[in-house]
Amino acid sequence: MSDTVYIRPIGLVSGPQSEHGNAIRLAGSMVYASRFAVVLRRDGVVAERWLATPDSMAEILGRLPDECAAEAETQWSNLALAQPPLELGARTIRLDQPQVMGILNATPDSFSDGGRFLDDREAGRDHAATMVEAGAAIIDIGGESTRPGAKALWEGDEIDRIVPAIEASVGMGAAVSIDTRKAAVMEAALEAGAHLVNDVSGLAYDPRSAEVMAQAGCPVVLMHAPGAGGDDLHHGGEYSNVVFDVFDALRGRRDAALSAGIEARNILLDPGIGFGKSLADNLALMNALPLFHALGHPLLLGASRKRMIGALSNEAGAGERLGGSVALAVKGMDAGVQLIRVHDVAETVQARNVWRGLRDAALTDFADLPG
Repeated sequence: MSDTVYIRPIGLVSGPQSEHGNAIRLAGSMVYASRFAVVLRRDGVVAERWLATPDSMAEILGRLPDECAAEAETQWSNLALAQPPLELGARTIRLDQPQVMGILNATPDSFSDGGRFLDDREAGRDHAATMVEAGAAIIDIGGESTRPGAKALWEGDEIDRIVPAIEASVGMGAAVSIDTRKAAVMEAALEAGAHLVNDVSGLAYDPRSAEVMAQAGCPVVLMHAPGAGGDDLHHGGEYSNVVFDVFDALRGRRDAALSAGIEARNILLDPGIGFGKSLADNLALMNALPLFHALGHPLLLGASRKRMIGALSNEAGAGERLGGSVALAVKGMDAGVQLIRVHDVAETVQARNVWRGLRDAALTDFADLPG
């Protein structure tokens, strides 16, 4: 038999005083968790589920099989682990509040704004500058579409697309991420000044990528995609339990990265909303986002303008999904997600600022407690 354990926060509050202190600060964020489901999965099937609070967690963990005990203790520790800032060139990105990552596509065929900034490089620079001015902490530049049905691009063409955009963005003082799954593109991007690599394959596509990232010593985002090892990232999206299967897969990619020499402090994780997942799968993952803090790394959420929004909005087109994108971004903030990757930076930053105001107010509100 194979046993696995998961500690999922299910009761989130805006401040610890509402639970008389019986709550933990989730991953160093502005979100507090007071109730948890401890789930034991045996041979892929949920066998036991206990409810716990911080003051009862030790007793619940004591009920687990011995082979799960160490993993459960690690997850419990990770849930309260404050994530240190990202040092990206001259910029320090603090992770104690949600940060916004702005998308710049240098592609002809991305599902949302493909082609808009590929041929007109001045427009791309202006868009990057607008996103930075609007409050984007990071600009994420991609040269290859990863939409369903898109074909893999030759790395030379991808490099030609992204290097000018990187150099322009770095030149204006922006922290820059490169969205690629190819080692040669990673090397060229980092040489051009990029500070972070965002790999939708979780370093599974290119055999050299893990070595390149270990040598570079910079942060890398490992995203879940069922077809990560092949050209079609969306292939093979079949799950017995999408939340736990994605959790296990991300843990596997994280462990592979650590084995390749990548430092734990340089690893970020992304559950891969929309990649080889049905609408029901995506909704389940969005509702389970707090669980992924148990892996012990900062989280990135990329749900902006995704197909799931159209499916829930009378098939609204990609350019008509602002409201749904902001709703999903706020859902990520409520879950303690540290980085929110979006097309609509100004609107998301405004939502984040209002969200933070509410959180700040809640943390200083003791009005309903006895004097």
